[in-house]
Amino acid sequence: MAPAKNRHRYIGALYLKAKLWNFVRTLLSGPNLILETGLRLFQSLFVVIIAALAAHLPATARDDGKSGFQTVAPHAIIMDYETGLVLFEKNARVAIAPASMTKVMTADMVFERIRDGSLSLDTEFTVSENAWRQGGAKSGSSTMFLDPESTVRVEDLLRGVIIQSGNDACIVLAEGIAGSEAAFARMMTDRARQMGLSSAVFRNSTGWPHPEHRVNLYDLALLAKHTIGEYPEFYPLYAEESFTWNGILQANRNPLLGRFSGADGLKTGYTKVSGYGLAASAGRDGTRRIVVINGLESTTQRRSESLRLMQAAFDRFIVQDIYGAGQFVSSLPVFMGKSDQVGLVTDAQVRIGMRREDSRSVTLRVKADGPVAAPVARGDHVADLVIDIPGRPTETFKLLAAEDVDRKSAFGRAMTALVDIIRG
Repeated sequence: MAPAKNRHRYIGALYLKAKLWNFVRTLLSGPNLILETGLRLFQSLFVVIIAALAAHLPATARDDGKSGFQTVAPHAIIMDYETGLVLFEKNARVAIAPASMTKVMTADMVFERIRDGSLSLDTEFTVSENAWRQGGAKSGSSTMFLDPESTVRVEDLLRGVIIQSGNDACIVLAEGIAGSEAAFARMMTDRARQMGLSSAVFRNSTGWPHPEHRVNLYDLALLAKHTIGEYPEFYPLYAEESFTWNGILQANRNPLLGRFSGADGLKTGYTKVSGYGLAASAGRDGTRRIVVINGLESTTQRRSESLRLMQAAFDRFIVQDIYGAGQFVSSLPVFMGKSDQVGLVTDAQVRIGMRREDSRSVTLRVKADGPVAAPVARGDHVADLVIDIPGRPTETFKLLAAEDVDRKSAFGRAMTALVDIIRG
């Protein structure tokens, strides 16, 4: 008889052999259960950290999260025109009373109808008594000084809206297009929704105070971007410095025109409720920026702060390309795959906006729940590229599988699972 010690070893070997056979048999008969169990075990031990991405932008510790750039404007935004990236914002997603910045939307409605042929620059509208009383010389508001019952060409009314900020011109256009200003305002809101301006609610064509007449600065910047890009034939109207109607010369109220090189639009705004505001744009050396501010206390403060922000928009803020569309970023382990990893590529071009001085304080990391389970199809969303910029919200971009990875055979999965168990 074998010694007791050897018998114990022999029994132990048989027991282990039986357990392994049961494991393999279970795997072959129900692979999904074992695969999921193994994957959960693998994922619990897995964290994806790719420090090599720092080769693109050196990683350093983030600052205290506060942007080093500030403004006295209660609401402000700086946007890059080409990309639509927000370079700086302060309370820009809070809906405000836009005052006469509303008129950018009013003009957009007219541009659209000239484009589709339902209006022309030579179309004439009659100045109603309502338009004269609500927006004319006796209204106490900004006006084009239209005479009641006179007829005015659309081209002149557009200049009255854009250059002179005439409320009477806005109402004449609204009534001529929709029959009433209220109906036109509903059309403005509907069109804003179609354009993706989710915060916009218009109750009139002029920006006259109304508790429900609201839009945020982010949407005003998008509206400015749309106007510049969609209507290049009409946008130059915003750069005209003056317009004369009824013998009265009025200067464009935009404080950047003639003071900031490259400034060419768009519109000021003021009511007691809103304070002083401006939606502005300027282009220099192939780069265009949009600045929107609101809530300033005086025309002087609006002028000085809009000049400062527009200068900063070009001097202190940049747009940086990180990866092109479809560019390789890194690799991700694959669980139970014929290949042990899959390449990660960008879903689209990765661009970020930031202060120029923050360009060396950006961190990039790849985020994934763990190894991806085979099979993997090319184009599957399997991870994310996460970018942290000092003083800015974290930005996340999709990473896709660069190639197909087939699942291992049942025997291959059994051996892989066995090795994982033996390794502990």
